[in-house]
Amino acid sequence: MRAYLVTVALCVLAFSLAFASDPSPLQDFCVALKDSSDSAVFVNGKVCKDPKLAKADDFYFGGLNIAGNTENLQGSNVTTVNVDQIPGLNTLGISLVRIDYAPYGQNPPHTHPRATEILVVLEGTLYVGFVTSNAENRLFTKVLNKGDVFVFPVGLIHFQFNVGKTNAIAIASLSSQNAGVITIANAVFGSNPPINPDVLTKAFQLDKNVVQYLQKKF
Repeated sequence: MRAYLVTVALCVLAFSLAFASDPSPLQDFCVALKDSSDSAVFVNGKVCKDPKLAKADDFYFGGLNIAGNTENLQGSNVTTVNVDQIPGLNTLGISLVRIDYAPYGQNPPHTHPRATEILVVLEGTLYVGFVTSNAENRLFTKVLNKGDVFVFPVGLIHFQFNVGKTNAIAIASLSSQNAGVITIANAVFGSNPPINPDVLTKAFQLDKNVVQYLQKKF
């Protein structure tokens, strides 16, 4: 009997891990509210309004046709359309971004802790890739042209780089209403408070002065 219970427990644990993503909704929608009230329902980290009070604008976002400002150090801009922009996305497990790239601009190495990403190129040519987890750290790359599609698996470090002489545009969908993003360089060298330079010196096998310089940059 004990062995049976252990087996059942392990199966339950395995299934719970296999489905560790945004939970499936148990209602048609759950429009998020910015302000809570005593009568509100709390789902997926958001407070839901009464479904009877939902309106079309709760499921709408305008302006994705407008190019983002790429005049920055990376030469790129990400316009996010998630549950914060469209309250009706709450509990639906999906979001969207528009990414603009200046010539030779990039969306630097980063990861989405809660989502797989599928990206389609609308204009330009992008060099894209992702790196698998330890210990293999295998790099998958591809040069994408207009109309090409590429997938970045959940949690893996990935990037896009505009290898063309003209602006590039991509649209990406993510399998979470709030995918989250961790830009590697910013997280490692720009954390608040800073990581002890001795840790980074040993981890990256760099001179301590180089680490401190990089921390000042971020």
